Amino acid sequence: MATKKKPQKDNEVEAPAAMAALFFVNPVFARAWADMVSSSARFMTDRLQTDLETQKALLACKTPAELMAVQAQFLNTTMQQYANEAARVFDMTLKVSADLSEDLKSGHARDYDDVPV
Repeated sequence: MATKKKPQKDNEVEAPAAMAALFFVNPVFARAWADMVSSSARFMTDRLQTDLETQKALLACKTPAELMAVQAQFLNTTMQQYANEAARVFDMTLKVSADLSEDLKSGHARDYDDVPV
């Protein structure tokens, strides 16, 4: 007999335990996560705006040649925007990795005599 999964509330977020721990304990990770979410939201907003403008331009076309020109411009713009966003996310990931690495090195280690008995 199959078991039914309990319905999930809209405000619940599932995340791996290690990620949740980093998010709540490490301010460097929390700030990086917020930056990534903000960057993604900005990118999606820009993409939706471009899509809307392209739809308007497509509806205004009078000839097949105009239609093809609008489609070509849309594809070029889209490819450039996605390439730029991928590079931006890659750079952000490298910076976050370096920041987390530095944060983990900075004074969190215990000395030999500091271990509680």
